[in-house]
Amino acid sequence: MPDVASCLVLDIRLPGVSGLDFQAELAKADIRIPIIFMTGHGDIPMSVKAMKAGAIDFLTKPFREQDILDAVIRAIERDQKRRDSEKAVSELRIPFDSLTSREREVMTLVAAGLMNKQIAAKFGITEITVKVHRGHLMRKMKARSLIDLLGMADLLGISRPKR
Repeated sequence: MPDVASCLVLDIRLPGVSGLDFQAELAKADIRIPIIFMTGHGDIPMSVKAMKAGAIDFLTKPFREQDILDAVIRAIERDQKRRDSEKAVSELRIPFDSLTSREREVMTLVAAGLMNKQIAAKFGITEITVKVHRGHLMRKMKARSLIDLLGMADLLGISRPKR
């Protein structure tokens, strides 16, 4: 994969394999490049299938040059946003991986909206101990505030635990 934002413009009818099958193969290989389909032989079910599978656009021939340019610009902008998001998550993983298992548990419960007293009761520890864990994780994550920590938890995909 290239190190720059990119997109793929595919014809639905490729030699040997259909564009839809190629799209499925890319998804299976976890290659997440935005795809713009074009075809002279498209129909609504085909375009719906392509879009549900993540295509950015589905253009039927003949199309205006501006249509393909607009689609490519949208696709590249989307790919850049995805890359930026993945980079942010990757950079957060380093400090997150440095947390102890208890600090991770505390972070998960803080992200779920529990107060220190509730977290302490859940683990059978003192509230002061929770505050110490919370302080350590805030420092390690370089979180300046609770809102900052919640944003990090969201980016990392830390979800509410089942109660």
